[in-house]
Amino acid sequence: MSRGEGRKADRKKSYWNRLVSLLDEYTKVLIVAADNVGSNHMQKIRKAMRGKAILLMGKNTMIRKAIRDHLEKTPALEGLLPHVHGNIGLVFTNGDLSDVRTKLTELKVQAAAKAGSLSPIDVVVPAGNTNMEPTKTSFFQALSIPTKINRGTIEIINDIHLLVVGQKVSLSQAALLQMLGIKPFQYGLKVLTVYDNGAVYPAAVLDLTDDDIIKKFFQGVNNVAAVSLQIGYPTVVSLPHSIMNGYKHLLAISVATDYTFPGSEKIKQLLSDPAAFAAAQAAAAAASAPAGGAAAPAAGGAAAKPKEEEKKEEEEVDEDMGGLFGGDDY
Repeated sequence: MSRGEGRKADRKKSYWNRLVSLLDEYTKVLIVAADNVGSNHMQKIRKAMRGKAILLMGKNTMIRKAIRDHLEKTPALEGLLPHVHGNIGLVFTNGDLSDVRTKLTELKVQAAAKAGSLSPIDVVVPAGNTNMEPTKTSFFQALSIPTKINRGTIEIINDIHLLVVGQKVSLSQAALLQMLGIKPFQYGLKVLTVYDNGAVYPAAVLDLTDDDIIKKFFQGVNNVAAVSLQIGYPTVVSLPHSIMNGYKHLLAISVATDYTFPGSEKIKQLLSDPAAFAAAQAAAAAASAPAGGAAAPAAGGAAAKPKEEEKKEEEEVDEDMGGLFGGDDY
């Protein structure tokens, strides 16, 4: 074995031992994409992450082999294998993943647009004087950019939407941006996947707040309640709705018959006097109406159509009682 081959083997062994030791020491790993990130930029990122996380780049084949050899000790690492592809690196930490992700992604550098690369953002060339000589006018004409000569220099008349997200940069577009001194792109590490104590999930999950989680939880609770009520299978979350629905049925029976119980006495009294009921409804509407809103309807015409009014009142009472438990809105 030559001296060069020996050094290469030593570097591989050293990298292997370092990777294995990191897999042993840390329970959280971020897989990051490192496209268009240069060596100097990478050194700045490592320096900024010192004491918070460790960034390790390397060949994917060696990373996958190290993970496979580690599965006997930590089987959950198998979830990382499908995500080890492309130009990626591993960030090891035991700290807060959201904080580490924020620190990683905020370290970006300005970069010129290179021909053949895909634009990560929309690029707009602003209107104004370019300080370029009139001899360059044909170049702007080739790109269909309207210009005029102002005080011996070329002036762009309108803002030009030069690139859209995902568009390949052409040679002429790259040359124009370079001549104008515009570096439109920002490059840095992009967090793709998270490994957290055996759980593997997309980096977008880190954007979820406590309010988002609570909202998702209650959506699930509402779905369970709806299914339970539909199939007639009682659960803890459907019980309030079932009790309220039963109470509504009792009220309906009491209103339609001579049977009375404490909860229906007031309703029957109101239904027996439509004018009083309409006045009560108007007072409630006025109390709940926003300031400066329209006035509540008057109760003067309450006795004009007693049968229709009584039916309407009964429905309104039924809806109002449902509000005690949130109604039937699942």
